[in-house]
Amino acid sequence: MKKIKWHLAILILLTSMNLAFSQENKKIANQTYAYNSVDPHNLVELNNWPANLDAVIAAPDNHKILMENGKVRVLEVTLSPGETEEVHNHRWPSVLYIQEAGDFIDYDGDGNIIMDSRQIKPPLKFPMTMWKDAEAPHSVKNLSKTISIRLIRVEMKN
Repeated sequence: MKKIKWHLAILILLTSMNLAFSQENKKIANQTYAYNSVDPHNLVELNNWPANLDAVIAAPDNHKILMENGKVRVLEVTLSPGETEEVHNHRWPSVLYIQEAGDFIDYDGDGNIIMDSRQIKPPLKFPMTMWKDAEAPHSVKNLSKTISIRLIRVEMKN
């Protein structure tokens, strides 16, 4: 019975996220924050990422597995105000439901800025849903002194 409830909850979550994404996509078509840090078709690059850089292994304080099977992995991701997470990657494409966030910076594995939310005009509005292809090693810094970054990430396994 618990397994059925989990699957039903995940199905509802994915359906809700799909609906929210399709509605939000109409509003944000001209914004440029749906950035990607890797070519998802470059399997050589994806396969060269060390296993120890997987988000759950490399940044366990920020990535908690809510559910995982052969098709998806659902993560709860949190960053406290002022926190910088450890460098990690996401091997699979994902849907992100970002519940709340203040300003943040996303760095690549070498510490170069990939994206600074303060540069996005108009500013991001939360909650929001977005698609992300696989992500190369990166690290996010929460610039807010009062707002945590909280999101649910549904990774689609290949």
